[in-house]
Amino acid sequence: MATLYQGNVPTMGQTADAAGPMIRTIQLSDLHDALRRGWEDFKAVPSHAIILCVIYPVLGLVLARVVMGYSVLPLLFPLAAGFALIGPFAALGLYELSSRRERHEEATAWDAMDVLRSPSFGAMLGLGVLLLALFVTWVATAQAIYVAAFGYEGVTGISDFATRVLTTSQGWWLIVVGCGTGFLFALAALCISAVSFPLMLDRHAGALEAMVTSLRVVAKNPVPMAAWGLTVAVLLALGTIPAFLGLAVVIPLLGHATWHLYRKAIVSEPGARPVPPPPQRPRKPAADFPANLFPWRNRQ
Repeated sequence: MATLYQGNVPTMGQTADAAGPMIRTIQLSDLHDALRRGWEDFKAVPSHAIILCVIYPVLGLVLARVVMGYSVLPLLFPLAAGFALIGPFAALGLYELSSRRERHEEATAWDAMDVLRSPSFGAMLGLGVLLLALFVTWVATAQAIYVAAFGYEGVTGISDFATRVLTTSQGWWLIVVGCGTGFLFALAALCISAVSFPLMLDRHAGALEAMVTSLRVVAKNPVPMAAWGLTVAVLLALGTIPAFLGLAVVIPLLGHATWHLYRKAIVSEPGARPVPPPPQRPRKPAADFPANLFPWRNRQ
């Protein structure tokens, strides 16, 4: 598993917990350093960000078109905010790339796909399904809150929707209750996934162990992790401008930074050594294709 490189370990006291990995006490400055290192990773491999995250702007545009087309504009904000719930799972390939750069190994676009061959990919997928269920529940809850405020009557356009929300008592109730409920969903996602996926990728931990460790990290560092959650929310909000295209930069930045935040929050295992990259299958020339297709010819 990956080793820490100089400057990525905060000089804080370490605490041991027999129930799981040892957790460090981190500071706000560590968040800044994690973002800085994440930005360095993004600059070093920007093409990977485009390949791995182009689905986000596309999905955002599709969702916006569907919302506008079916006159359910009130769901546009909940759908956009929901990216924060499923983002940790979607960034799996980015963790792999940051891990490779940390070990001074070559990182290419295809290396991000090696996460699919991880022994813990099943656990990652399971936790990803949980986050997806959380996302769907959030959207349904947001819809219920809007119906409770304004009923089932649709809006005629953006100006009509803005007038309802910003100039009526029901609209302000919607803002307060909706944002408060969204905060609870975001808090739940942060607590169970702050370092879960990097831990599963790095140490092949199970989903339950990863979630418990993530909860312990948040409990030990409530202020820095709250600041991290706020940072994620602000960057994702900025990433929706313009037309969700900013997510092509924000998502990889946060994905790479999450790996470095994991490194700062979790103590490396004693005697940990870098894991060699998965063996690459040798590419055979096209001239060998007929022989490979008819192997019995090689026996003659």
